[in-house]
Amino acid sequence: MVTPVARRQAVAHLCSSFEVSQRRACEVIGADRSSVRYLSLRPDDATIRVRLRELASVRRRFGYRRLLLMIRSEGVLINHKKLRRLYAEERLQVRRRGGRKRALGTRVPMELPQGPNQRWSLDFVSDTLTDSRRFRILAVVDDFTRECIALVADTSLSGIRVGRELDAAIARRGHPTMIVSDNGTELTSMAILRWSQLTRIEWHYIAPGKPQQNAFVESFNGRLRDELLNETLFSSLDHARELLAEWQVDYNTVRPHSGIGNLPPSTYAKLTASDMQRDGTLRCVEGSAPRPVASPSHTGSNDQRIPPIAG
Repeated sequence: MVTPVARRQAVAHLCSSFEVSQRRACEVIGADRSSVRYLSLRPDDATIRVRLRELASVRRRFGYRRLLLMIRSEGVLINHKKLRRLYAEERLQVRRRGGRKRALGTRVPMELPQGPNQRWSLDFVSDTLTDSRRFRILAVVDDFTRECIALVADTSLSGIRVGRELDAAIARRGHPTMIVSDNGTELTSMAILRWSQLTRIEWHYIAPGKPQQNAFVESFNGRLRDELLNETLFSSLDHARELLAEWQVDYNTVRPHSGIGNLPPSTYAKLTASDMQRDGTLRCVEGSAPRPVASPSHTGSNDQRIPPIAG
């Protein structure tokens, strides 16, 4: 019995079980009567605890910092230290998953794009349906606003299909200046090279075996897998597409992003657009996340067999 709470419980037990006075019980266990009689003045946090548990049950991979942002967005004023205490008392800590390999050696900070649609990053993510059939997801991200531009799921995604999906994204958002990808067979195919030449969009290939040079979409893939793919069993391809569309809307409009000042990507894009219309300057918000590292190679892929892109 080293804590005041434990001593109060012991005194209450002696008084009820052995019918002794509080003074006698305190003498037996060596407790201070003023400590035993103390009444806490701490306010009742039942409402906040209930809401915290509700958010944590829906956002199972959110830590207390993002839950704090979401609770504050609902108009609740609470100190971050108090919410962290409630978060720990409710045992809502996120269990860390297994480690991953990390790049070693000297790395140069990556230059960030200076506006929307300056640079898009894309990559593939794979997952499995409940009947053990595998499917792939094409993820496209705007490196400046951090918006998820497209999430396309199918059992096969060829270079021609990638070009069609990019055409659909361009029709909604406009032409990007550059697209960054790895050296996958679909992305180095003649269909993509021909598409790049026709659209006059520069296509930049990272160095083989250097996924950190495509850090924005790799980070997005980690969030997608951690918050949706690892948490959901997909019964069919249509089911996967439906949940991916819902998660994409939530990611762009609700989920706070630490890299852009804890704002949702769509909100940050609107603020940036309004600043450009008002005074011609971009709104650049420094977030709490570490800056991305490992700049892409300016010479493109190290594989000499890949033909250069004209234009």
